[in-house]
Formats: sequence, C-alpha cells, structure tokens
Amino acid sequence: MDVYSLLRQFADSWMLLFLFMFFMGIVVWAFRPGSTKVYKDTANIPFRHEDKPAPEMGKAEEARS
Repeated sequence: MDVYSLLRQFADSWMLLFLFMFFMGIVVWAFRPGSTKVYKDTANIPFRHEDKPAPEMGKAEEARS
C-alpha cells in the first residue's frame, strides 16, 4: 500500500472522527452553563463608558487617585 492511500484512509476515517469530536467539544464548551456571565460581560464592553470616554492609557492611574 502506498503512502497516499494509507493517509487517505486515515483522513477518511479516524481524522474525520477526531475533528468531529473536537468540534462537538468546542460547542459544548461554548454553551456550558457557567459561561453566560463571561459572554454577557464581553458583549457589554462597548457600553461600559457611555457617559464619558474611557481614560487614556497614561491617565488611567491618575483618574483613580
């Protein structure tokens, strides 16, 4: 059996199964119950400073004190 045929059979069977299981793992991880708070916080990033602009990088420490 030549190398191409061997790799082709591997890709058609085990690699397909591995990639499907990897995809399903990502989907389960993304929709896990504990991730709702993280995703809501990330979705609200643009609205955090509605009343005033965010401080500049060097001036952020001055604004806290």
